[in-house]
Amino acid sequence: MSDEEWERFLSESVAGAPGAPVEPSARAREVDRRLRERPGQPEGWRSYSPARPRRKAVWYVMGLAAVALLAVALFPQQLVGWFGGDEGRQDGVPLATESESPREAPGAGSGLRPTLAEPFRGSPAARWADGAAGITVPQAKATGWMDAAQVEQALRHSRDFLVAAGLDGGVLRGERPTQAIALLNPHQKDVQDYLRSALSSPAPAAGADPLRLFSRFRPEQARLVGDVVKTRGRLTYREGKRGALEVTADVTFVYPVTPAAGDGGRDAEVVRTIVRREVVMSWDNPAKVITEPGTMSLVSYALDMTNGGCSGPTGYFVPPFGTADKQPADTARQVDPYDRSKPIDASDGTTATDNGCATATRS
Repeated sequence: MSDEEWERFLSESVAGAPGAPVEPSARAREVDRRLRERPGQPEGWRSYSPARPRRKAVWYVMGLAAVALLAVALFPQQLVGWFGGDEGRQDGVPLATESESPREAPGAGSGLRPTLAEPFRGSPAARWADGAAGITVPQAKATGWMDAAQVEQALRHSRDFLVAAGLDGGVLRGERPTQAIALLNPHQKDVQDYLRSALSSPAPAAGADPLRLFSRFRPEQARLVGDVVKTRGRLTYREGKRGALEVTADVTFVYPVTPAAGDGGRDAEVVRTIVRREVVMSWDNPAKVITEPGTMSLVSYALDMTNGGCSGPTGYFVPPFGTADKQPADTARQVDPYDRSKPIDASDGTTATDNGCATATRS
């Protein structure tokens, strides 16, 4: 080794070679040791992890989704209205069953006319349930003389009565409502007298109108379109007289019908007969009232109908096909047949009376 190279070696040994690694000081080594012994790195110290802000965003989105689902569950009708899809517009979106009295009438429909292929088109009923599924039955609790199991059975039989009276295919074609009558207390004389008069010699002016309880069409005049009847309503109950279980049914039925003599062509006329009934039934204590097992007494019954006829008692609904129903409606009295937010008022209903029919605002 030359003298010059030896001198450079000694100098670099003292000062360090250019670019050579520098050994950390004792203080630096101590700080590094303490940091390594900690469970995690200090926040923001020489590190950046996108996982933390991304995790916050995920929880934020999940929270919004949970709130949205809760809102849909609690306020389905209001949300539908907010997004511009009321009962008349979103024909394809099923409506939740009715669990309490509605606060207002359903929104305006699309205005489209019903057809044989779509008999509920343009109607709020397009979103209602089919048949018995649209009649809400509440949870059973011990009431009056009945325990919870007996109340549950009575509620089921109450709905059976509504189905037999308003949805049975034979009854709709004008047959005698045998199954519905079988659920009525045979010892209730006034009701039995009503049934005999109403089914043999209907006279609504005298209170003998079978349509107050039973839905019937004259088969030679009208026939149902398809096999679906839309319904919406519910049962409620309380303790009645002498400890009886008093069940109130408030249900609207929508029947699409077409002329029986029609050819069923593409342009066939379709009319919707809309019927709302309120029936109060008493499941009496056999120790206090003469009754038969599995039967109930009628406390009251009321009817409100649209497109069911205004031209005198017949015992059948008479849909106004063409000019069949010539009796003018009373334009001073108007009723929305889909509005379930108001109680049935016989004076404002659309049943046939001495003063004719009220005017339905839509059908």
